[in-house]
Amino acid sequence: MKLEEIREEVYAMAERAEARCQAAFARIDRTAQANTAKVMRAFQANRVSDSCFAGTTGYGYDDLGRETLDKVYAQVFGAEAALVRLGFVNGTHALTAALFALAGPGQTILSATGEPYDTLRSALGTGEEPAFGSLGFYGIRYAQVDLGPDGGPDLPAIRAAAAGPQVAAVIVQRSRGYGDRKALTVEEIGEICRAVKAVNPGAWVMVDNCYGEFTGLTEPLEAGADLIAGSLIKNPGGGLAPAGGYVAGKKELVERAAMRLTTPGIGGECGASLGNNRLLFQGLFMAPHVTAQALKTAVFCAAMMEELGIDSSPGVDEERSDIIQMLRLGSPERMKRFCLGIQAGAPVDSYVTPEPWQMPGYDCPVIMAAGAFIQGSSIELSADGPMRPPYTVYMQGGLTYESGKLGVMMAVSAMLDEI
Repeated sequence: MKLEEIREEVYAMAERAEARCQAAFARIDRTAQANTAKVMRAFQANRVSDSCFAGTTGYGYDDLGRETLDKVYAQVFGAEAALVRLGFVNGTHALTAALFALAGPGQTILSATGEPYDTLRSALGTGEEPAFGSLGFYGIRYAQVDLGPDGGPDLPAIRAAAAGPQVAAVIVQRSRGYGDRKALTVEEIGEICRAVKAVNPGAWVMVDNCYGEFTGLTEPLEAGADLIAGSLIKNPGGGLAPAGGYVAGKKELVERAAMRLTTPGIGGECGASLGNNRLLFQGLFMAPHVTAQALKTAVFCAAMMEELGIDSSPGVDEERSDIIQMLRLGSPERMKRFCLGIQAGAPVDSYVTPEPWQMPGYDCPVIMAAGAFIQGSSIELSADGPMRPPYTVYMQGGLTYESGKLGVMMAVSAMLDEI
């Protein structure tokens, strides 16, 4: 499938859909402007200079760029400290290092947002036989509070569960992940923080911030969270970071997470940047704008689904707290065709046909369309989902709105024969 094969009727649909999006686009632009100013202030306050872009090798001692980037991230996210490292292989890795900073053997980590997504379950060790090296393997217990009937946090249940004497920390998943739920707003995260601290002042609150950075005017640490973590090949890397993740929040917790990333006694003092500092700085500088492009792509997708009569979430005019657009497609064939169109609309590997496969950490085959410059980058346009009923696909990303729009149009063209 090629761009030339987009149907004329799809162009007409796109014109109607885009007209529906203008108010939402204006809100997104205002948020991007405010977040760009926040990032600019952090760059200037921490005296980012050309010398910060030089890389280190070997142990990576005295890496000015790495140390300055930590300070910039800390200021941007309202943290006491931050750990921004290429050594995090993905968001789950960063989150796992952060989780190990929260509790010790015999203590409990409580999820306030129901069951975590598949790969994090393995890290937590929630099964009958916890995976070697997981939190459960080391005697750190796991408990959860399901979301309320409306898909939001169940505050009374959270208060009751968090009051337990063994609860050392509460984790909150901001985005919807592979779930039929809404992403949590920063205000809702603040309500969870206050509920936990009211009954257990010594408990830490950590937020999985993946997909949520720069979608609003504030971040979870500003609402009372103690620690956040996420991936650099999602929002904060701006499409330029080649790998990595971050942890930010209370200094004590960030130092503990650094000990898990490397080893006790070394922590964040080592780790060569290998000439990548410029990409990490420039990616963060671009992040508010690129996140806005991804949000516009998601809004446009929602409007196109309205044209087709397909249920999707969030709606065009709904508040967004992550970049994910959930589409309830109802059949495996429709999932495959949507992902085929997204792949065909990519700048990289557009000729590839996505097929479901058994990805590590998942209990069923997953289909993934991702023609990206950075492998696995979900700030670039991608679509994926587990091949299980009700056959829901999750679309995210778009480095530019123009390319994201074309990708959605390709996906709609691919689906038309199936609707």
